[in-house]
Amino acid sequence: MYSKAFAPEYQGALTALSVNSSLPDVLAAADEQLAEARRAGSHGQAARAGLAAAEANRRLGRTSEAEVAWKDSYRAARSADDLGAMAWALWSGGTLARQCGRFALAWRLLKHAAEMGERGGDVVARGYSLAGLAETGRIQGDYEAVRRLHEQLLAEARRRGEARHTVWALEGIAQIHRNTGDLDTAYALFEEAAAIATGAEDQRGHAWALRGLADIVSVREKDTEGALKLLSEAEESCRAMRLRSALAYNHKMRGNVLYRAGRYGEARDSYAQALEEFRSMSEPRGEALARLGLVKSLARLGRGHAETAADLAELAGTMRRIGLRHAEEMVRRAQEELDGHGSAGPTTPAPAPTTATATADEAVR
Repeated sequence: MYSKAFAPEYQGALTALSVNSSLPDVLAAADEQLAEARRAGSHGQAARAGLAAAEANRRLGRTSEAEVAWKDSYRAARSADDLGAMAWALWSGGTLARQCGRFALAWRLLKHAAEMGERGGDVVARGYSLAGLAETGRIQGDYEAVRRLHEQLLAEARRRGEARHTVWALEGIAQIHRNTGDLDTAYALFEEAAAIATGAEDQRGHAWALRGLADIVSVREKDTEGALKLLSEAEESCRAMRLRSALAYNHKMRGNVLYRAGRYGEARDSYAQALEEFRSMSEPRGEALARLGLVKSLARLGRGHAETAADLAELAGTMRRIGLRHAEEMVRRAQEELDGHGSAGPTTPAPAPTTATATADEAVR
């Protein structure tokens, strides 16, 4: 039995906010509380309000503002000698770093966050930070290194009845199965995630689960209209909550579904829309994936071989530089699909979670 989803990143005077609160509303409330805390000289409340501001800005795609907010939250928490609040601020910073494609920094901040959460006795901060490490490795394609951690966190979330964290873990494991070819298992896990999210009133988790289901419906059943319907349903939640990043990934997936169906003109338009959205948020991973889809669509629509080959070679280098192992393999397959030759080149292994050496304070500077 799962409890109603809640947002542990909304703390202090902001605990009344729902996990489904619109992000502009969250940001307005956080800014108001932050100003009040600063007037009162309360470092602890400033740290908590700053955390909510950082997360709202991050999810709205305002990465510069999010960077300032999480660092201010960390400094306030340090002044209050609050290890739990410091852990949450580092988690937010690590999540932002991953979103911006700065994976080495994400590993370092999230590792510090997990350690600080454990020292401070904040089991939720520790769990979210470990989840962040698992997600970072998964996104980079280092599946074997993080599969067990995903499963450990799923077991812990189920045991505590935490719906939101259970949904996240199920979706992460499902994505690993999908990317390694086990579509049936992936579908079952996404389906369970969607059901739990619905029962817990977790609109964000439900939207991501629908995106995963749409992907598999498109690949396994070749049901284009069914997949597009799922994506449209997910898009409604993304727009209601102003989830800019999730919406951009939804549009990118729409491009994938249309491309598989041979509807290349529509796919091109969806990829172009997603590319513009990712660029406006400075999200390099999403931008590179949308560019890949756009290059493939344009090639299918008759774009010249030389231009296509040049773009794919550039994308291979981009994926390698960012550290996206699975995406680099996707570029290699696109090269084979579109011109029958070429290679993305050697991959660069993702850094292991144990490689962080800088202190938390050094990482904040």
